[in-house]
Amino acid sequence: MSLPEVQLKAGILGATGTVGQRFISLLSKHPYFTIHVVGASLRSAGQEYAKATRWKMTTPIPAEVGNMLVQECKPELFRECDVIFSGLDSDVAGEIETSFLKADLVVFSNAKNHRRDPVVPLIVPTVNPSHFDLIPHQRSLHSLHKGFIVTNANCSTTGLVVVLKPLQDAFGPIEAVIVQTMQAISGAGYPGVASLDIYDNVVPFISGEEEKMEYETLKILGDVNETATGFNILSFTKVSASCNRVPVIDGHTECVSIKFKNQPPPSVEQIIHALDSYVSESQQIGCHSAPEKAIIISRDQDRPQPRLDRDNGDGYSVTVGRVRKCNVFDVKFTLLVHNTILGAAGSGILNAEIALAKGLLKVGS
Repeated sequence: MSLPEVQLKAGILGATGTVGQRFISLLSKHPYFTIHVVGASLRSAGQEYAKATRWKMTTPIPAEVGNMLVQECKPELFRECDVIFSGLDSDVAGEIETSFLKADLVVFSNAKNHRRDPVVPLIVPTVNPSHFDLIPHQRSLHSLHKGFIVTNANCSTTGLVVVLKPLQDAFGPIEAVIVQTMQAISGAGYPGVASLDIYDNVVPFISGEEEKMEYETLKILGDVNETATGFNILSFTKVSASCNRVPVIDGHTECVSIKFKNQPPPSVEQIIHALDSYVSESQQIGCHSAPEKAIIISRDQDRPQPRLDRDNGDGYSVTVGRVRKCNVFDVKFTLLVHNTILGAAGSGILNAEIALAKGLLKVGS
């Protein structure tokens, strides 16, 4: 994909939060998205960004952003932006993002609020970019010229569907999925989980997380209907999730067991080959942030591990290891996804790159 002749102006909602900071970090050196406006709560509005935020990234605040004045999250203050990235908390995201959509702005949301909307694509960029096909219908429904809204998935769902997609493509319907997660504390935002709750501990409950995984997986792995007016959500796959918070900073680990509808099932080596050879559409069209490999296979018996593998593919790859036969289902394995890159802000950015490649971003119009 060739770079656009002009820089696209990007706005960031919820810019002082954990996901907003990751958006800033990833966009600061992006070849064709430039940060134009940063928005946050009324409490932060009017302050310089560097003074309004408690920066938690491992790299410094980009100089061009640190001096920006934080704006309220109002559409009229972002009207010059070609694209909006939303890292807003779900408590406020629904109403604010809807107001931006009504103002004919393009919104890539990390929040859960619109994921179940029947005309809003829920896209993991290395899995289902074909769901962008619904955007013309969404625009028509809301009488929009250039605006639309797309959401990325829950961070734990993201890692799971990246691995299920090539298996579904290669071997047919997946009948059942059991997944147990070990999720990093960064997924809870800042200040997040209290230290006395998580230190030397595992918390076997994350509010709403299991329900998100069980629903979102079926929408993402489904397809767009024949008229491109809605989604065919999988009806033949059952997902059961158990979600746990663990004392890891970044990187969600998931232990997965699956059963295929078609029997006999593929061999372990066939499964490994399908995963290792998988190439997503975002890679095929040459998106800037797309990893060289969407799935990285580790044959070490004690990998993947968050500290060692979360940055594979600059955080855009999912690492899979311990692929083996399952005594109850057909196969089981362990996967690792960087929860604030591919599992959050990175998905929004890569989705925007795909939308640009598909001609859905009307720059400067």
